[in-house]
Amino acid sequence: MTTLLGPRLGTLVGRLRRRPGDTPDRPARRSNPDAVVDCAVYVNGRREAGRPHYADAYARSRRGRNAFVWLGLHDPGAAVLAAVGQVFGLDELTVAQALADGHRPTVQRHGPVTLLVLRTAAYVAQGELTATSDVVDTGDVMVLLGDRFVVTVRHGASGALAPVRREIEGRPSLLAEGPWAVAYAVTARMVDLYLEVAAHLERDLERVEETVFAPEHAADIQQIYQLKRELVEFKRAVLPLQEPLRALVAGPDGGLPAGLRRWYVDVEGRLTRAVDRITAYDELLNSLLQSRLAQLAVDQNNDMRKIAAWAAIAATQTAVAGVYGMNFARMPELSWRYGYPAALALMATAAFTLHRLFRRSGWL
Repeated sequence: MTTLLGPRLGTLVGRLRRRPGDTPDRPARRSNPDAVVDCAVYVNGRREAGRPHYADAYARSRRGRNAFVWLGLHDPGAAVLAAVGQVFGLDELTVAQALADGHRPTVQRHGPVTLLVLRTAAYVAQGELTATSDVVDTGDVMVLLGDRFVVTVRHGASGALAPVRREIEGRPSLLAEGPWAVAYAVTARMVDLYLEVAAHLERDLERVEETVFAPEHAADIQQIYQLKRELVEFKRAVLPLQEPLRALVAGPDGGLPAGLRRWYVDVEGRLTRAVDRITAYDELLNSLLQSRLAQLAVDQNNDMRKIAAWAAIAATQTAVAGVYGMNFARMPELSWRYGYPAALALMATAAFTLHRLFRRSGWL
């Protein structure tokens, strides 16, 4: 009885441990970690069905012709990136760079792998610009390019790549160029975001410019300085991309497919437009800041003139009252019955005359 129950019990436990859809001859399918946003194999520019584990997808891409895998990660941990690095053959330095954020936009080559670092940017709408308004949110996107794979690692909330994947999947002829087509689509998306943020900042600058020269309520200088700080952060995300992108387009060994070079040239042109607009905004903000400082200096000068004018008016009253308040026995008009009213009339006349003179000269 015991000998028969043992094998049956083992078979029952094995069945309970299996997942639905598993067979005794095939192990359970692996699932991607939470940091994986999407993973797909593309053959001749078209996506294969399903969302396989990135290791299975990479193995599939290496067996097929004109195939590659695109793995998208968002804020992955060290363990996930280490496992991804083992599958795709990334060295330790590349994994460490992809794990950290805040890098300067650049293009680096680590053996057969190319690392393209981009900065994301998004405009955060505010009901009213204040001295603490954060209107620009930045992050990082790192694109790791190999012969049969592209891995995108995104840090931060801005710069989601799901629209990029949907758009380029609708252009199979472009996607058939391989991993560099994905790098182009990601770069183009970032540059488009730069132009969108620049358009929003232009409207904010117009509002600030109106308030700076408004006669009723001038802009607070802290508000202008905060907007300038946001623009500086935006500049750090956009301007450094010019040099690596130019080197990538002009370099003879850039690794770009011939069919993609003109697309990268177009992206470079749009990036130049964004840089020109940001530079113009920075100069305008500097002018607004200097204008506001000049206004403050003029306002302070006007206040000092008003204070000096009123001090002069009060000085005449003090002088007359001081002379007649010395209590000497023999002074003019002390025994005159109209002396007190005459002194008051003199003080009022002096104050009225000085007030008219200061008003005429613009001091009051």
